[in-house]
Amino acid sequence: MRLIRELVFPLIAVFAAFLIGGIIVLLIGDNPIEVYRLMISSAFGLFDALGNFTFDNWGYTLFYATPLIFTGLAVALAFKCGLLNIGAEGQLYIGAFASAWVAITFSSLPGWSLIPLAIFAAIAAGALWGAIPGILKARFGAHEVINTIMLNFIAVGLVSYLTQNHYKTPGDPIMQTVPIADQAQIVRFHGLLSPLGIDFPQRIPLNITFLLALLTAFLVWVFLWRTKWGYEIRAAGASPSAAEYGGISVRTQIVLAMALSGALAGMVGINEVLGYRHRYYHDFSAGYGFAGIAVALLGRNHPLGVVLAAILFGALSRGGLFVDIFTDKVSKDLVQVLQAIIILFVAMEALFRGTFSKFLPAPAKKA
Repeated sequence: MRLIRELVFPLIAVFAAFLIGGIIVLLIGDNPIEVYRLMISSAFGLFDALGNFTFDNWGYTLFYATPLIFTGLAVALAFKCGLLNIGAEGQLYIGAFASAWVAITFSSLPGWSLIPLAIFAAIAAGALWGAIPGILKARFGAHEVINTIMLNFIAVGLVSYLTQNHYKTPGDPIMQTVPIADQAQIVRFHGLLSPLGIDFPQRIPLNITFLLALLTAFLVWVFLWRTKWGYEIRAAGASPSAAEYGGISVRTQIVLAMALSGALAGMVGINEVLGYRHRYYHDFSAGYGFAGIAVALLGRNHPLGVVLAAILFGALSRGGLFVDIFTDKVSKDLVQVLQAIIILFVAMEALFRGTFSKFLPAPAKKA
């Protein structure tokens, strides 16, 4: 029953957002039913306009969802310790560049060692960048929101300088590094499913990082709810004074939570560098770090909820492209409007609880 109650309110927020979005579309002068039909079919549909079976819609939706799973988990884990990590954007930039740097610098290594090394670099670099505001918070009481925001600017500027002056192909007008080693490229779903006789299009960039994201979500759940370290992080976030009284070092948990949060954000680089572009491309992030905040809130800071919310946001991104192309008056900006309204309604959860709680089963009482 508790799970049902926890799922109902985010679903109400999503429904209310789509309802208001439909009213906005109607006021603009377009047909909200047709707009939503186009959005949903282009995100989850299994057939194209000619009636042919296609993997494109689901493939791109899951690809767009992959970085949001990592950043949503990053924000959710920090939330569990009572921290607001606004720095996932900078942490994912650092992680992506570190992954590319390893895959370029150690290009003579075989793939079986280079890929794990590049993955570790993305995780370690993100963890380091996340630990900095954690240490400042634990040691000096500096607010993590201010620190993480400032570190975002430093991260983007730092990797921009390194790319421009040391790792960019001379004469290349695009801000990007040279390509990574071929053996550092991780397999896409095309290469994964083709040996099984499944014709998954090579053009779809969905790669095994999505499976890694699902595994990471499961491991985060195990860590937070099935380990001593996860319990201590949650205890420090729920009541710092009670945690200290119980012998838990809140300062240690703050640093640990921020480092782990940064590590999760840094894993976005695995998808971007090793699985998609095969190089570091500056400005690759479509605000993944900030969207992760919305994903974590909608997902109730639970790994399963984060995965579902990330897929929803990925579907909005995919569907928004088709809405922009095939409708006369509605642009892809509707996606941002829907995301914003969803978050506003999630923030108004107390209103929904007061209005709808009487229609839900009461939580079971302990004997």
